[in-house]
Amino acid sequence: MASKSDQINSTIGEGSIFEGKFYISGSLRIDGKFEGEIKTDEELVVGETGKVKTNIDAKSVVIAGTVVGNIKADDEVKLLETGRVLGDIVTPTLTIQRGVIAQGHITITGGQRKDVKKIIEESYSSGSEKIMEKSSK
Repeated sequence: MASKSDQINSTIGEGSIFEGKFYISGSLRIDGKFEGEIKTDEELVVGETGKVKTNIDAKSVVIAGTVVGNIKADDEVKLLETGRVLGDIVTPTLTIQRGVIAQGHITITGGQRKDVKKIIEESYSSGSEKIMEKSSK
């Protein structure tokens, strides 16, 4: 599984356990077990053997392992076929491969800064006035 940047600054290796706060400038790959708080300004990759219990805030996120917690990505989230997620996802772009198991709410923003619910409601309402006028004639 190649990461988007292929430049991983830090790795929590398979068989390793990390508990605590991890703030990183750069990319992080987790193949071991992590519980705590993660914030990165780049990519976070949870490998197939990775088990993570935290809320994730990153530029992009790739999940091939297990995540318990919410995911917020500025660019994209990719759920690979071995990915398991229990939590909410907020991202402009979401890719889900066949085989993924997930439970939670998903908000796909399309890169919009405005409230997504409001954008959808406005989209649904727009033009309905013309339809109502035509049907009353």
